[in-house]
Amino acid sequence: MANDTATSASGSKEKMAEEDTNAEKFKEKANNYFKERDYENAIKCYTEALELKPCSAIYFSNRSLAYLRTECYGYALADATKCLEIDQNYIKGYYRRATSNMALGKFKAALKDYETVVRVRPNDKDAKMKYQECNKIVKQKAFERAIASDEMKRSVVDSLDIENMMIEDQYTGPKLEEGKVTMRFMKEMMECFKDQKKLHRKCAYQILIQVKELLSKLPSLIEITLKETEKITICGDTHGQFYDLLNIFELNGLPSEANPYLFNGDFVDRGSFSLEVILTLFGFKLLLPDSFYLLRGNHETDNMNQMYGFEGEVKAKYTAQMFTLFSEVFQWLPLAQCINGKVLVMHGGLFSEDGVTLDDLKKIDRNRQPPDSGPMCDLLWSDPQPQNGRCVSKRGVSCQFGPDVTERFLDQNNLDYIVRSHEVKAEGYEVTHSGKCITVFSAPNYCDQMCNKGAYIHLSGSDLKPQFHQFTAVPHPNVKPMAYANSLMQMGMM
Repeated sequence: MANDTATSASGSKEKMAEEDTNAEKFKEKANNYFKERDYENAIKCYTEALELKPCSAIYFSNRSLAYLRTECYGYALADATKCLEIDQNYIKGYYRRATSNMALGKFKAALKDYETVVRVRPNDKDAKMKYQECNKIVKQKAFERAIASDEMKRSVVDSLDIENMMIEDQYTGPKLEEGKVTMRFMKEMMECFKDQKKLHRKCAYQILIQVKELLSKLPSLIEITLKETEKITICGDTHGQFYDLLNIFELNGLPSEANPYLFNGDFVDRGSFSLEVILTLFGFKLLLPDSFYLLRGNHETDNMNQMYGFEGEVKAKYTAQMFTLFSEVFQWLPLAQCINGKVLVMHGGLFSEDGVTLDDLKKIDRNRQPPDSGPMCDLLWSDPQPQNGRCVSKRGVSCQFGPDVTERFLDQNNLDYIVRSHEVKAEGYEVTHSGKCITVFSAPNYCDQMCNKGAYIHLSGSDLKPQFHQFTAVPHPNVKPMAYANSLMQMGMM
């Protein structure tokens, strides 16, 4: 009997040793995928390692970082938390959790983890610097709340004296013609940006003031009708990749009344030419108000801009005052667009609850920073999932929705399908939910590291059948992505 017990124990040990060995093999495979920036396969291999060895703090920490790279901040936060439940002394776990919370705008929670690291490693200069940077943001947020008034905040426009803003003689760049955007101005401005030159601040302010006035008159849900002979080009995220935006116009033609465009949010952040992208898009909106459409993305918001680079870029190239005006303008961007009453376009996706109608979208008061829940939040943040039902979002905001949710929404609103963006796709686009949910992403080789294609969609009024066009990244000047991002995000993410 004793021999049987000993044999059983020995066999159990051998099995555990074999599982540990296999788990390590999966971890090494995952690490190699990670080095090759194939984060999806890295996640799969870390998951297989965890199935064999579910109490490994290291595996959870590694998978957390892979989730961070794919912007699955909710999953990254959960893994970092699990890592620390297993081993509260595993310092990388605190770094991962802090970075996840920073990405979600939960600065106080992030600060708590940095405090822990500094307490454990008082001589760690990197930890101390991160703690100080995070503490600065928390204090800044507290100050902003303290001075915020319940009354309507005074617009930056009220403090600008555009008429008396001088354009110096040495400035040789483009100028608005009698205060108006023309096609000649747009071509000159794009050339100016291509050569890494700046638009004069007066011209930039003129564009912002005029586009704010134009956008503020639009509804939250834009409705357009394409005639049988007409088509529209739908582009997804561009994320400050100005040279890829120019390539879209090269491949597909400049915007015009005969060549309308819809850009589906996330114009800024991450890419370090966000200012050039957004001024170009705003310029075309002014030139072609009824043939050029812009919808808000989750990155046209203050929290995202503070973390992922746009605020830093505007302050570096112009002033803090100009960023505040950008923030005002972003709040007026429409949230969704319906084409021929049959195709609904939004940046993120569908809703955390059934029963939302197009009329509900029209009634959204959008002139604000997005709330943490509800239809406005969902339009900017949600993602599709392959299985039916809904589940907690991988991003830590809004939800994920299944094909049944899509089907019910389309039936209730008499729609054919939805088009959304918000997610990197290897081919630049993806068709899911039996063709009822289409994702389009227009930032190829996202952040100079994802090796994905970009894509745009042609929709014709005759049949509304999507036609996909793929393209690859083009070279850009030697300015890295996230160059203007919050230093904590640069260190934690890139």
